[in-house]
Amino acid sequence: MITTNQKTWKLWYDKPAARWEEALPLGNGRLGAMVFGGIQNERIQLNEDTLWSGTVQDKTNYEAYDYLQEARQLIFEGKYAEAEQLIEANMVGEDGEAYQPLGDLYIDHHFNGTASNYKRELSLNTGIAKTECTVDEAHYTRETFISNPHQVLAVRIQANQPSIHISAYLGSLLQHTIEEAENQVTLRGRSPISVKVPNQIEYDEHDGIQFIVCLQAITNEGTITVQNNKIEISDTDSVLLLLTANTNFTKFNEKPDSNLEKMSGEAYQWLKTATQSTFDQLLDQHIQAHGQLFSRMDIHLGESNHNHLPTDVRLQQYKSEKNDPELEALYFQYGRYLLLTSSLPGTQAANLQGIWNQSVQPPWNCDYTTNINVEMNYWPAEVCNLSECHQPLFDMIEDLSQSGEKTASELYGARGWAVHHNVDLWRMSTPSSGQASWAFWPLAGAWLTSHIWEHYLFTRDHQFLRDKAYPLMKGAAEFFLDWLIEGPNGYLVTNPSTSPENKFLTNEGQPCSVSFASTMDMTLIRELFSNCIEACGLLSIDEEFCEQVKAAKKRLVPFQINDKGRIQEWFKDFPEYEPGHRHLSHLYGLYPGNQINPFQTAELMHAARKSLEARIEKGGGHTGWSCAWLINLFARLQDGEQAYLYIQTLLARSTHTNLFDDHPPFQIDGNFGGTAGIAEMLVQSHLGGIDLLPALPKKWASGYIRGIRARGGYIIHVEWENHRLKKAEIVSTRSGECQVRYSHAPLKISKSDGTVFEHPQTFFMEENEKVMITIHSM
Repeated sequence: MITTNQKTWKLWYDKPAARWEEALPLGNGRLGAMVFGGIQNERIQLNEDTLWSGTVQDKTNYEAYDYLQEARQLIFEGKYAEAEQLIEANMVGEDGEAYQPLGDLYIDHHFNGTASNYKRELSLNTGIAKTECTVDEAHYTRETFISNPHQVLAVRIQANQPSIHISAYLGSLLQHTIEEAENQVTLRGRSPISVKVPNQIEYDEHDGIQFIVCLQAITNEGTITVQNNKIEISDTDSVLLLLTANTNFTKFNEKPDSNLEKMSGEAYQWLKTATQSTFDQLLDQHIQAHGQLFSRMDIHLGESNHNHLPTDVRLQQYKSEKNDPELEALYFQYGRYLLLTSSLPGTQAANLQGIWNQSVQPPWNCDYTTNINVEMNYWPAEVCNLSECHQPLFDMIEDLSQSGEKTASELYGARGWAVHHNVDLWRMSTPSSGQASWAFWPLAGAWLTSHIWEHYLFTRDHQFLRDKAYPLMKGAAEFFLDWLIEGPNGYLVTNPSTSPENKFLTNEGQPCSVSFASTMDMTLIRELFSNCIEACGLLSIDEEFCEQVKAAKKRLVPFQINDKGRIQEWFKDFPEYEPGHRHLSHLYGLYPGNQINPFQTAELMHAARKSLEARIEKGGGHTGWSCAWLINLFARLQDGEQAYLYIQTLLARSTHTNLFDDHPPFQIDGNFGGTAGIAEMLVQSHLGGIDLLPALPKKWASGYIRGIRARGGYIIHVEWENHRLKKAEIVSTRSGECQVRYSHAPLKISKSDGTVFEHPQTFFMEENEKVMITIHSM
């Protein structure tokens, strides 16, 4: 067994956050907080994952189906601009709702004097934010965390003398009132019914989600008074503040619960239960729950000379030097931290900003954008050993299969279920308003269900495949069986079709997004059909349906390479309106898919590289998440140097000082995509075997990654030295055949019973068996 002491992973700073993007994130999947680390005036901005605008409503455009055949005919006649105008006038719909800020906890310290020895930090290992400073002779420490076991935010303030004198109070940007009680203040509020119009926020006194925030102070000495909606604590050397929150949201297809006593009762019970434990007990249980997930992986990419620098200074240094492998490793672990703090079983899925948002009208509604962004959020879930964190996405997909059934039927006269590019808490599955280039894209079901299939591939959980994955995949596939129509040369095509958010030029020189059979459409549907066929075989079910899918799959438009040697983005080789577009949809088959690979489609691999280089040459990859996608694409091309270049770019150009991804503005998908990209450079498993160090850059000369997962049910530890594999260990969580590949030297695979295999032989592993891998001496 390869072992190591888990490293200490921290972000730290020598001054408080001056703006929200400098604050430090905490979360337990349901509650989120941004800790500013103020000296005299602390602000902790709060979120709760079910607090959204709006309510249950039907956003179906019932007239859309009447225009479908006309749009298709116009497209087949080459009248693309006319079809687009028709769609935008008659077939798109309403925008979704927006994720809302819960409020703020403010803590004012009543002391005089100048602070020194200031430091604030976030421990990724423990999920604790800590602020400390000295004022005169008193040293103050503030520790903050959000407990998943107890569903509370805890703040402990300590001093080395009984000099603490603070006021704690709550605020919110939403409509609210505040109540006082002994040692407590309670904020009750209501979410807007609509925030769609800029600078216009609408409330309805009879509708919208209602919420409660409860704050309680505890101290063993000193005094506590509550007045003017504030809790004041004085003459003590230690005080504990406990906060929890709740909403009256129940389900996506139900009106919020009118019984507010239930909402309040749950919140007060969480608070009461937490007060029955000491701070140390709360802390220990929190660290255990958090660490059980975070500590599964460790990584070392090389030594750094900058560990002594505050993180913001270190990041600034990186912008000029681009040489800090330990900062790159920290970024990897930070992505894992953000996922496990924003997405845990039983919570909502991580949205465009995870769970952290301070705006009533946030960018892009802080929603779930399904034409890449929400999927990118979960790229690291399986490979980075956080499989449980995938569950909220699966729950959302299950909800969407219900709301999307009506969308498929009413908008397109189809079976199964369909989802478009924007999703919210109410599981909107219809097109949004706006341009067809983003609003008209009913392909989300195919991309979303690929995550369910990936979970099966990594876990080999047949019960999950039978009970959850396959029914959802089948429903998505049924929609596409009905959505596809016959096109040129007998192919089955999607019509209308877009390549998300991109446009081409018509013969008349007009920018347009609507045609038929975009490469991404065909790639996604082919992948879904392949997964359904394999699932049917594994489960020995649905033979008739399987044959229908097989027949349709054979008739799908194949990949096409244009006269420039690139993969075409549309059925026809249209001139590009924006050659440097941020989306790389036509390369989905390279990553996250696997239809473009060196074993079966080497010519497509070459064309994908040329497509990628052409897009970058014109400015592609300029947003944070797009840059993160480049890392993964080059990793799949086994080009470690180019993949590493975009790690450097992501950190140097698209990262805030708290290491949040800067789209701009902040969008969390770049963090998750960057973490997934680092993993993809070090271990791949999408081609029927395990590939070790497939895209190792020169800068990471020696290092290790431990606890990374591979498809087939494997946990892997890999060490390398002087750019070559030193040793690796594989632990199997399921019995099955295993193959390990390393492109630079033959391997020796040693089993515990003394059996030795030499590369590339496939070997069998029992459940919980370990094998050791070294370079074979010729």
